[in-house]
Amino acid sequence: MSGKKIEIVKASGERVPFSERKLRASLLKSGAGEALVSDILARMRKELYPGISSREVYNRAYALLRREKAAFASRYKLKKALFELGPTGFPFERFVAQVLSHSGYTTQVGVQVQGQCVGHEVDILAEKNGQVMMVECKFHSDATRKCDVKVPLYIHSRYQDIRAYWNSHNNRHPLTSGCVATNTQFTLDAIEYGRCAGLELLSWDYPHKDALKDQIDRFGLYPLTASLLLSAKEKDYLLGRDVVLMRQLYKAGYLLDHLGISESRKQKILEEAKVLSNL
Repeated sequence: MSGKKIEIVKASGERVPFSERKLRASLLKSGAGEALVSDILARMRKELYPGISSREVYNRAYALLRREKAAFASRYKLKKALFELGPTGFPFERFVAQVLSHSGYTTQVGVQVQGQCVGHEVDILAEKNGQVMMVECKFHSDATRKCDVKVPLYIHSRYQDIRAYWNSHNNRHPLTSGCVATNTQFTLDAIEYGRCAGLELLSWDYPHKDALKDQIDRFGLYPLTASLLLSAKEKDYLLGRDVVLMRQLYKAGYLLDHLGISESRKQKILEEAKVLSNL
């Protein structure tokens, strides 16, 4: 790869220069050591070709990591795991609520509230230090789809309607902020509007150093879908019981008994959950 100018094709169809530096960084973030990462890069140098898709690059790196250690591969597939929280988006709302809870918020999901003009269903109400934040979640199954400026515009107007009624009728905890959370990305004009309007934004890569991917890595908040040992059917069962984090599964391992999982396999799954959750 070094010394070669190879273009890769992203999911959007855009052709961009391949960056060994970025691939190395993502591999290291999985927990793999320098020696293993260097070995994987050396193997992949022989397999790259002009026009290779970003998906092919990801799949090959993922396969090499998984061959070495499952936990490395689980961390590496984090972005994909967030997409697997679909297709309804409801598990993603639960996931965001868990991320907020880990930061000290008390959360409620799917709350009916009255606005000054009309009633609304709010995805998440999060309270901390006597102040309430309204959070709306936008889940996308398509990795190329970004939240454009229309999304924060719409959410901000809802927030203003709710706040006008809330703060004149609820004297316990004031509604002081609004937030939009997505599993993909925001466009530049969406970010600019959020900054200007005072609307908080949370996405895969925003805000810088405190985005979803950063908080997940920092606190071990890996989604259940990151598991390499659970089947799709088993994940659906657990998600249906509001288990959206690997750390939740670790603390509620008895749910695996309901699935008829053998004791030896159960222990492997719980060990995977423990490692990913930094417990």
